[in-house]
Amino acid sequence: MLGRAYIQENKHHLTVIAALLSMVGPFTIDAYLPSFPDIEARFGISRAVLSQSLAVYLAAFAVSTLLWGPLSDRIGRRLVILASLSVYFIASAGCALSTDTGQFMLFRILQGFSASGGFIASRAMIRDAHDAGSAHKAMSQVTLLFAIAPAIAPILGAWLHDHLGWRSVFWFLTLFGVLLVVMTVFIEETLASELRRSFHPVSVFRVYASTLMHRQFPAMTLSLSFTFAGAFVYIAGAPTVIYDFLGLGSDDFGLQFIPMVAGLMTGAFVSSRMAQRLPPARIVFIGFSVMALAVMLNLLQVNLLDARVVNVIGPLVVYVFGLAIMMPALTILALDCFPHNRGAAASMQGFFQMLVNAGVASIAVPLLHTKLQHFVLGQLAFLSIALTLWAFAKSRDPV
Repeated sequence: MLGRAYIQENKHHLTVIAALLSMVGPFTIDAYLPSFPDIEARFGISRAVLSQSLAVYLAAFAVSTLLWGPLSDRIGRRLVILASLSVYFIASAGCALSTDTGQFMLFRILQGFSASGGFIASRAMIRDAHDAGSAHKAMSQVTLLFAIAPAIAPILGAWLHDHLGWRSVFWFLTLFGVLLVVMTVFIEETLASELRRSFHPVSVFRVYASTLMHRQFPAMTLSLSFTFAGAFVYIAGAPTVIYDFLGLGSDDFGLQFIPMVAGLMTGAFVSSRMAQRLPPARIVFIGFSVMALAVMLNLLQVNLLDARVVNVIGPLVVYVFGLAIMMPALTILALDCFPHNRGAAASMQGFFQMLVNAGVASIAVPLLHTKLQHFVLGQLAFLSIALTLWAFAKSRDPV
């Protein structure tokens, strides 16, 4: 009962901790992007090969979510966070100490495997501590704080790279993991003992099977995943956008990521305000409308204007603004399909999203990297898929 009292009195604290835990992924993805040329030179590999270090990280992240969610439903959110973060800072140190491509890829896989634990447990933790209405607001606040990470990560990574070399980026990630372990020690468990579920493989399989057979959950989750992919293609392809399309240097990653983060934070703030006045489905519709406008602007600029920072990044900012509006609402709608297995539901959300992101990094970016027009068409394709899936989910059982 002490844990429940703590939750009620310290919801804001939990939101901040959840946001910091959600930053692990963006830091691990974005911080080393400015170091791509030096890492390629150190290991004697091409851009396409090094891009696979991002793909294997995302694939490991996706697969491991299927473990951490049910485990958090069994032993609690706090222990999962502590265990996964302990592995994470060891893996980050391994990346810093790697002497060849094989070692580097292996530790990137281990980073992905461990980084997902805090991501999944923090989502479930937020939903544990709030009712449906306040959960949307809290998730918007998490998105607002989480959005800072993609802006800070490449800028900090570039500074570390320029002053201390590319390995210092991974030493920073090591220290960040240690810091989060220390902070997590002071978190109270949010999952009540009477709500804990079996971790038996048969029980876990049945829960996952039920998520896949649900009338709405797979379509809503995949819709969110492909919507995010429309922005992630520019994140994973940031070295190509900055170095090749815009002809800029390692110090210029902030020109892409700072405006993107401003769009995410503004959208998250707007979504939080909307949560008090509009139903979730209406908020999702508004978000999709903004993103559709962004894609139209992107199509116009790429065909009519020269590639400049304002032209390329402007429509992307509008896109992530719409994404941040709809993401908290769609996340909560999907989690509420399984109120008694939120950890497993959050796992499936993370699995689908990271699997799609891995496909973007390993397949879409290498295929699209030759022309800016291809990136724009890729974004259009991802948003079209997302809209189709959302329409299907609503047709099955309107929300």
